[in-house]
Amino acid sequence: MEFVGQLQRQFVQFSHSLFDEGFLDDQFQQLQKLQDESNPDFVLEVVSLFFEDSEKLLNNLSIALQQQIVDFKQVDSYVHQFKGSSSSIGAQRVKNMCVHLRSFCEEQNLEGSLMCFQQVKHEYYLVKNKLETLFRLERQIIEAGGTVPFIA
Repeated sequence: MEFVGQLQRQFVQFSHSLFDEGFLDDQFQQLQKLQDESNPDFVLEVVSLFFEDSEKLLNNLSIALQQQIVDFKQVDSYVHQFKGSSSSIGAQRVKNMCVHLRSFCEEQNLEGSLMCFQQVKHEYYLVKNKLETLFRLERQIIEAGGTVPFIA
């Protein structure tokens, strides 16, 4: 059981670091509160849908920003969607970068938009990697016969 305790401590420390470093905000904790025994994979399912949608949005954004004549209204629409979905799972740093990207779209600043888009992608892949690590730790705790600690 010491192994389970070790995993649980690691899970708690890693979870706290995600909030302390601004990757996640309170909205993620709200999602966790909705998870219970009747739906034990709720957060994983919601976040997995976020990952699927995000990959499509990032692809659409990439294509839209590479057009000969960039339709900034369309780009802004994609960014607005991405900002909303990021916000809904608590991906704070992604959401914040989307706010910056939207301001470049409003200015119709292609160079700024392209640079900021790279930062949006960077933040997205960082939080995706962090969340995948968090879910892997959860799985390891459960497979070792433990319960996943609730992070308050």
